[in-house]
Amino acid sequence: MTVIPCENNEELQAKIRELAEVLKTRAHTLGNHGLEEQEFFSSGVFRGAIERIRGQFSASMTDKREFVRDIFNFMQDGEFIRDWNVAGGENRHDYSVTLPSGRTAVIELKGCLDGNNTTIFERPAHANEFIIWSVCTNPGADPRHNAWSGIHTRLSAEIISRRQQVDGVVIWDMVCGTFGRPCPKLTGEDDPRITEVSHYRLPPPCLYLFPATIPSPRNNPSPLPQALTDVEILRSFAACFKVADEELNYVTIAVEHRGADTVRSTTITRNGEEQRKSGKTAIRRS
Repeated sequence: MTVIPCENNEELQAKIRELAEVLKTRAHTLGNHGLEEQEFFSSGVFRGAIERIRGQFSASMTDKREFVRDIFNFMQDGEFIRDWNVAGGENRHDYSVTLPSGRTAVIELKGCLDGNNTTIFERPAHANEFIIWSVCTNPGADPRHNAWSGIHTRLSAEIISRRQQVDGVVIWDMVCGTFGRPCPKLTGEDDPRITEVSHYRLPPPCLYLFPATIPSPRNNPSPLPQALTDVEILRSFAACFKVADEELNYVTIAVEHRGADTVRSTTITRNGEEQRKSGKTAIRRS
């Protein structure tokens, strides 16, 4: 039982560790810096180069936004959505999608969910539906840690404390189904559920349905997660990209007062089975 079907690729992790060791011991032989080995490592050139590369990968959103653009265009061509647009820079959300029914879904794009950036969002007043979409393009990241960290540690606390309703989460990106992150939903490279979009070959996304109301200790301590029919944008993702009913994830957030603390627990259920449940965790927000 797992919060998300995919897991770390141990073969890839081994290759990453091996390359990291090579870089730590042989980096001074690369390039035309003109420094001796000891001088190279003590000068800060190596550490500075690593930090620069890390920052460039972290800061760049171009590939992620191109992926989202291609997905939305594909969905629009198939009439799974009516229209979509990029929100302006002054907004605390990224995309607005008009659904076939005329409802408006607002989407906030995030990275790997395990960082504090996950807590930065605002559901706008015009949103009929609001979802978080995690595009985690680091193949070395642990998908199970990221999913649980985002859903329980961060999102559940924000939903309760700031009373920001989130209708669902999508975890899906261009690394899904590749060597870096094999998808256990697929039987092989010729699986009929692979969808070709632009230059991507994609497995079905992982969808998480949240409660329709905000948990409250006195009046609404444990609202049930919504059905797929209740969240049209997730229904469109599921229909367009061949998500099976048994792959849908349902998130229950229960909250209560315990002494001076407000505590909550998070439960994720898939195919009628509990996949993961937290203990009663106090809400701590800085």
